Amino acid sequence: MRVAFETLGCRLNEAEAEAWARQFAARGARIVPVDQAEVVVLNTCAVTQEAVRKSRHLIRGIRRANPSAQLVVSGCYATLHPSEAAAALGADLVIVNRDKDQLVELTKAWLEENFTFQESEAVFPRSRQRAFVKVQDGCRHRCTFCIVTVARGQERSRPISEVVEEIRTLQAYGVQEVVLTGVHLGGYGSDLGVRLEHLIAAVLEDTDLPRLRLGSLEPWEISAAFFKLFHNPRLMPHLHLPLQSGSDRVLRRMGRRCRRRDFIELMALARRYCPDLNVTTDIIVGFPGETEADFDQTLTLVEEVGFSHVHIFPYSPRAGTVAARFSDQIPQAVKRARSQTLHALTARLRRAALEKHLGRIEPVLWEKHQALENDWVFFGYTPHYLRVQMVMPAGVDLTNTILPVRLGNITPQGDKLVAEPILSEHQQNRWLPQSLPPAAEKR
Repeated sequence: MRVAFETLGCRLNEAEAEAWARQFAARGARIVPVDQAEVVVLNTCAVTQEAVRKSRHLIRGIRRANPSAQLVVSGCYATLHPSEAAAALGADLVIVNRDKDQLVELTKAWLEENFTFQESEAVFPRSRQRAFVKVQDGCRHRCTFCIVTVARGQERSRPISEVVEEIRTLQAYGVQEVVLTGVHLGGYGSDLGVRLEHLIAAVLEDTDLPRLRLGSLEPWEISAAFFKLFHNPRLMPHLHLPLQSGSDRVLRRMGRRCRRRDFIELMALARRYCPDLNVTTDIIVGFPGETEADFDQTLTLVEEVGFSHVHIFPYSPRAGTVAARFSDQIPQAVKRARSQTLHALTARLRRAALEKHLGRIEPVLWEKHQALENDWVFFGYTPHYLRVQMVMPAGVDLTNTILPVRLGNITPQGDKLVAEPILSEHQQNRWLPQSLPPAAEKR
């Protein structure tokens, strides 16, 4: 069985697809590109109307690229529009979110008349050096712009022991870094009588995983006990905390549970325990009714916090949400102008964050490379989730290694740090036993 995977949307979707790939491989399947597959599994997204459009477009694209493949569609778009995905777009099997955990078994049962799955030793398929692990699904909150709570349902958490065992398995296959993900990650354990900090503490105590990182975390339900965990250097000092707006008036209309003062106090608490914490965020620009004064409050809060990166989303009405029915929608030209202003501020803050690390020696997890004349350029991330590049001689393979380097410069684009090795060539060759083929022989 040759199986391919395509994913749109959040890191939770990526974590689910990676888990499915491992389960298929354990049953003897081979993970291949879409054009070589007998079965294609697509995890769709519906967080915005644009995501719906992309999901529909990708289904059609897969059909064109491999018309003979059996197409299995899951995810939020498939859950909200199952008939459309099947009848209009040609999905062979639609698996809604409530059945996602059984996707491999449901697909196997559906295909068993045509294909035979042979149990075999698990083969770990991955295209990156870090792995995403889903620990929680669903959300009990109802932000007025969000359709995900409808598509994902109520909160459900995986037992701590199950998560720890999955991470041990991933580490056995050489994974150096795991990212814990969920729809409402901060709500982990609400149905089990535990909290997120209990899960993190267990992973740190019961595994020797070099790097543990957290996915997007809503800026509420976070305690001092949570931030104390960052004293462990294996918990990476980076958090993505979606702010969405710096205006209390807009936050109330969004149905958010965090206000401007709450966020400022949360950052003070965070940096009391982890002074060097790197924080990134999401901002929705042009939410219905957002005034210039509201937007200015967002700009001042973004600058005060000093986010190293901001994901900027011009608001677009999402059918089925409360905010889509608000009458005071913002013109596209205004959204575009505000987005440009926020992008300019974000670029300045990103460069300032990178400059803080210049001259430091930090461990970088090197994830991929590309050829550059007779050398290789490697790319990776610091513990603070700052992207780094470094030139190495062709034949020295840093892939999936954690190597301390000196951060000496910033790229002309202002988006990455430039590193240099701190070991002598003899030490590097001794420390790195593997080698790559010469650049000219790279596939």
